[in-house]
Amino acid sequence: MSEPKKLLIVEDLQKYFTIRKGILRRKIGQIKAVDNVTFHIRQNETLGLVGESGCGKTTIGRCLVKVYNPTGGSINYMHGDEPIDIVRAGPKALKTIRQNVQMIFQNPYSSLDPRMSVGEILREPLQIHRKGSLKEQKERVADIIEKVGLSTYHLDRYPHEFSGGQRQRIGIARSLIIDPTLVICDEAVSALDVSIQAQIINLLKDLQKEFGLTYLFIAHNLSVIEYISDRIVVMYLGRVVEIADAQMIYTNPKHPYTEALLSAVPVPDPRVKKTKVMLHGTVPSPANPPSGCYFHTRCRYAQDICRRESPILRDARTSDTSHMVACHLADDLVLNGFENRKVSGD
Repeated sequence: MSEPKKLLIVEDLQKYFTIRKGILRRKIGQIKAVDNVTFHIRQNETLGLVGESGCGKTTIGRCLVKVYNPTGGSINYMHGDEPIDIVRAGPKALKTIRQNVQMIFQNPYSSLDPRMSVGEILREPLQIHRKGSLKEQKERVADIIEKVGLSTYHLDRYPHEFSGGQRQRIGIARSLIIDPTLVICDEAVSALDVSIQAQIINLLKDLQKEFGLTYLFIAHNLSVIEYISDRIVVMYLGRVVEIADAQMIYTNPKHPYTEALLSAVPVPDPRVKKTKVMLHGTVPSPANPPSGCYFHTRCRYAQDICRRESPILRDARTSDTSHMVACHLADDLVLNGFENRKVSGD
């Protein structure tokens, strides 16, 4: 079987925020929120983007929908056989992007207009993009609200009348109303109760099958990422440190930071013995990142080369040909994955 085509290709993406100070607001530095990030998303897959708070996950998502203007690099969306560079897209191309790339935000309450009813919120994208007559728009709104597990009688209500899980369903409906191909889920379940998280994740998986969607799923919860993702991108301090299939990441991590993240995942089995990898110190400031490998200040395996030279993202030399890692020592380290736990009494 041929590999699914690449729907989105991100190359050397940069997003720097200027630091200004004083009455004259002079530039005194910059925050490297996203620093030369490269990855791709295949059609109909779910790519998980994971890392601790402040690593640049949300910034990447907002660059992909042009909420932020990237500082450098390219973001090519494949519209048919013609690539559209989102970074340099003009008004006409940007309108095409808006129809095909949508975003589900972390906080559904703040992302829904409290002055508009649910019906008005869902119909607004159809009006902006001039899709269908008034009758067709109303039929489309009624259909999509039922697809996400709500009823048509909810359309006359306002966002404050719903629970958090229901509001997120409305946010999902709004993102799907104009038939996008790529949906960016920015911490779409992190603000919800665990039981509601499971419902929303299963809803997203069902909708993906029904509409042939492609997801970029941004989260910090590795259990959620494992369940929904086909491939995973691990980020640290604005850089990609590892990319691989989800199973490979969890069973055979090649970067020490990935190992540390996996060791922090709770296991609901008291018989399982966990060896927690403790990361000493704090995350360096993206305004003044360390030399060499950004992770070397907290890595227990760090050597002189890690302090001097910045590692490139390269082939990890595993059975997974798409497994990439940015670590000088990846070929020599034997790291523990999530499944490498011992059960007491065995």
